[in-house]
Amino acid sequence: MPIRRLPPETVNRIAAGEVVERPSSAIKELVENALDAGATRIEIQADGGGLSRILIADDGHGMAPDQLALAVERHATSKLEPDDAGDVDLLRISTLGFRGEALPSIGSVARLTITSRAKDGDAHQITVEGGDQRPVAPAGFPGPHGARVEVRDLFYATPARLKFMKSERSEAMAISEEIKRQAMAHEGVAFTLDLDGKTTLRLPAEHPGDEGRLKRLAALLGRDFEANALLIDQSREGIRLSGYAGLPTYSRGNGGHQYLFVNGRPVRDRLLQGALRGAYADFLARDRHPAAVLFLEIDPLFVDVNVHPAKAEVRFRDPALVRGLIVGALRHALHAAGHRASTTVADNVLAGFTAHTGPAWSPSSPTARGFSGWTGWDRPVAANQDIPGLSEMSVRVEAPPADVQHWPDPSGAPNPADPIDQPLGAARAQVHGTYIVAQTRDGIVVVDQHAAHERLVYERMKTQMAEGSVIRQALLTPEVVELDPAEADRVIARADELAQLGLIVEPFGGGAVLVRETPALLGDTDVQGLIRDIADDLAEHGAALALSERLGEVCGTMACHGSVRAGRVLSAPEMNALLRQMEATPHSGQCNHGRPTYVELKLNDLEKLFGRR
Repeated sequence: MPIRRLPPETVNRIAAGEVVERPSSAIKELVENALDAGATRIEIQADGGGLSRILIADDGHGMAPDQLALAVERHATSKLEPDDAGDVDLLRISTLGFRGEALPSIGSVARLTITSRAKDGDAHQITVEGGDQRPVAPAGFPGPHGARVEVRDLFYATPARLKFMKSERSEAMAISEEIKRQAMAHEGVAFTLDLDGKTTLRLPAEHPGDEGRLKRLAALLGRDFEANALLIDQSREGIRLSGYAGLPTYSRGNGGHQYLFVNGRPVRDRLLQGALRGAYADFLARDRHPAAVLFLEIDPLFVDVNVHPAKAEVRFRDPALVRGLIVGALRHALHAAGHRASTTVADNVLAGFTAHTGPAWSPSSPTARGFSGWTGWDRPVAANQDIPGLSEMSVRVEAPPADVQHWPDPSGAPNPADPIDQPLGAARAQVHGTYIVAQTRDGIVVVDQHAAHERLVYERMKTQMAEGSVIRQALLTPEVVELDPAEADRVIARADELAQLGLIVEPFGGGAVLVRETPALLGDTDVQGLIRDIADDLAEHGAALALSERLGEVCGTMACHGSVRAGRVLSAPEMNALLRQMEATPHSGQCNHGRPTYVELKLNDLEKLFGRR
């Protein structure tokens, strides 16, 4: 068959398949156009999951009549300017859109109407139906400037695409999620979202900065995120990372609460997600995921956003630098959080309590040793009879046996006379041989002694690893691992880094690696599988996560077996010493699997339980 040029309408429809995948994709492109136009207020309406009708109204700069016709032409854009030589620099892209494909792509598969008014100008309108462009004509416009873009019958010109759409509810949920992402990145812009005539999102403009950003995130992700988020703000070599990350005990069952932005653009990047996972590797089980909203600001020269027409993927010139910044910033924030646990831990505990409403054994009238607030008791008893359990000692405080471990005060200072003023309070009891009950000035704290000590032991082992004291074991027979030549080169290039973790590797001809020593912590390990996992991590993330994660898992296992077990009776000094060491140890608010090590209940919470508030 001879080679022939495709008609412009067909070209636009092919492009639409890449740019406009579903209604939320069209809304994303139109909202980004409004943001690039300097809008401070954006209203979005969608009917029938966005397939019947979409309306985007903004108060941006607007367009003059002669610009409307150009706006719907393919590869026509106001966001790229040629230099004196007539060349366009695609490396310095500072706007969200730049390809000039969105409007003509939408117009080729739907009925598109754009009404706009520039400042100090008259309003005009242009319509495109299935690629058929109508002349620009005068029109009415409700505001002094801005634009209204209406899309009807999306994909009516490509019926085959309609068969691949999900239900209206699913498409509406995707639209809502897209608007949430855009609103997170632009807290200074007011957003309103109406779905099928019902307002589902109304966000006023917030003051730019950390305070306004957190207020916007609280409106989108809930007050629990606001209460359990750690501020992130770190810079390295001209790259800045800001935003908020949740405490490990505020983890989720999936990665749906991870939002990543590069220069204000929502992205889905494996490098960034891998860095987020690596930062929380010591604190969460594999089936738990952190909640985080992170914003990366980087010189456009060092990031390529022209990877895919949807602009949701990016490439960094120095991915290792970006990953190191993310991991370092998150770990710094987690370290600064100390032993803090999320507020939702106490909420979950309170939700598990139920008031007793059935018949109770109790005296007919209050006694000196009974509870004074209740009357109308069911069964009379002798006045000198105690309620079972209340007159019994809740824990034995006795001299510990010789083999019981003592925890010294990490500061070396003598313990205060009354530790009740310490963050975790003073130990008052041990129940079921597992839980320490402590009293604070304004509440009580319940500590899981095994989980808490497991974290303390684990942190000590991590410190030893960081100080380079990882013990190595030489293999009786060095093992040769066959790899792809490129994979082998990546592993050998990181030989010094691997040696610090206790793994000694050498080149062994083309595409092979010789392993002489492995970390003693790993014991009898699968060397072949370990090296291949490391090679995969280096290819995907630029870091040897497999080895560090395996060492972390071994340390966690050793810490679990080396910590004080549940069911072991502790003396009062031992319990208080454990509490003091928790206060001085970072990350002691959760065990190695992300579960809380303690629960704190304030007096207000207790009073609510008993109806005093």
